[in-house]
Amino acid sequence: MGKFGQRARDNLARHENSKTTEAHKLGKRAAGNPRFLTPATEPYKVNSLPEVPFDIGEMYSGLVPINQKNKSEALFFVFQPKLGDPVDEITIWLNGGPGCSSLEGFFQENGLFVWVPGTFAPVVNDYSWVNLTNMLWVDQPIGTGYSIGTPKATTQEEIAQNFVDFFKNWEELFGIKNFKIYVTGESYAGRYVPYISAAMLDKKNKEYFDLSGALVFDPCIGQFDYTQEEVVAVPFVEANANLFNFNETFMEEIQSLHKTCGYADYIDKYLVFPPSGPQPPVFFNFSSEADCDVFDLINEAAFDPNPCFNIYEINQMCPLPWDVLGFPTELVYTPAGADVYFDRADVKKAMHAPDVTWAECSLEPVFVGGSSGPESEGDTSADPIQHVLPQVIEATNRVLVANGDYDMIIITNGTLMSIQNMTWNGKLGFQKAPSKPINITEPDLQYAAVFDEPANAPYLAGYDGPQGIMGVQHYERGLMWAETYMSGHMQPQFQPRVAYRYLQWVLGRVNSL
Repeated sequence: MGKFGQRARDNLARHENSKTTEAHKLGKRAAGNPRFLTPATEPYKVNSLPEVPFDIGEMYSGLVPINQKNKSEALFFVFQPKLGDPVDEITIWLNGGPGCSSLEGFFQENGLFVWVPGTFAPVVNDYSWVNLTNMLWVDQPIGTGYSIGTPKATTQEEIAQNFVDFFKNWEELFGIKNFKIYVTGESYAGRYVPYISAAMLDKKNKEYFDLSGALVFDPCIGQFDYTQEEVVAVPFVEANANLFNFNETFMEEIQSLHKTCGYADYIDKYLVFPPSGPQPPVFFNFSSEADCDVFDLINEAAFDPNPCFNIYEINQMCPLPWDVLGFPTELVYTPAGADVYFDRADVKKAMHAPDVTWAECSLEPVFVGGSSGPESEGDTSADPIQHVLPQVIEATNRVLVANGDYDMIIITNGTLMSIQNMTWNGKLGFQKAPSKPINITEPDLQYAAVFDEPANAPYLAGYDGPQGIMGVQHYERGLMWAETYMSGHMQPQFQPRVAYRYLQWVLGRVNSL
């Protein structure tokens, strides 16, 4: 162990030496006169959170009704103003599911601090989005997280209307007008974000709904069970063969199905630049076309060589670390003395949350007539690429769609092929193939923001230095595409620095990724 053991001990000593300094500096960054504290908002003020050893600064959370005349239907929010100099803008974050709580984003992706699976306590998130903008995390639709009410919606249009009604009530509570609005999210929020953004545009009211841009990570935007999963599943396995480690017989089986089921021809015809033409409407029938369900064949087979296979992050291996949000480890094991964080009574009290059973993703459908999970039959709305996503691009010219290359639930080339089936600003799809590297060469942070002295963090050398080529970017007619290397489904968690850069672009802070 010699030199390695000594390096580990040195790094641990530096880490222990920096923890109190880190908390102190975070408090200084978050301190200042509360910008949004009024008699009306004071009941929502969060003073501290259990197990979080930092001064959390100005933070608010609680329930705001969708309709002021009916307090039995309300959405839960967490709001944190930007650190440092104020900005007149709001960035909304939505998790997907459908039915997954946006507190996942708040606590493990882009909040002021993060508590990642397998760790003892929360740590400062140097790439928190509150460094850039005022952040609003919302549990929606009804039936998600801490939000209350009985799900009634069958369409995205209904959910979007509920959200904009809630949001106006929230703005009035916090005395906000004439702020620029940015709507962001991931996964099934690839449907929420465009529909909510379009509903804001339809209000034609910039006093409350000045939509200025949108961002979606690994989004359900097209025929996601076909184009974003089945068609591209086998090439995805081939590109990541070392992670799947399938035997030769199984590889030959799925490669044969890729051809005989028409997927190879579909890719050859439609994943081209410029597009060859509109793609036909396709609904994958899991009953009659079961033999061509290569996606599920791959997903099931992946557990043989890797019992801890994670469809959201295919590079994950055993053991599964305990997740304080309980997903999916609560279904497998719960360590002695452990609790799901947001289901704790002391956490609910601190956050002014209702006394409901909190789960990261709802076990009950949030669409009437649907099922829980990413293939909810209850959502009858058209795919976003058909109308609402083009509407948002054309209105703002500031929309970013990104996909992580280690994500199998929504596959990168499937998302890109969905874009090739979308018409916006007068043309179908991208006219040129994405090729420009995402090259992070300059620092994004200042060590002094977290540590008293930069010299206190020599073990982080390179942490904020050049990261290098982290993906591929492409911009045409108001839409930015980003392919993110080495990232699973939750990009702000798995590649926080790159995700931070994406938000910088959406907010207009940078002109290129």
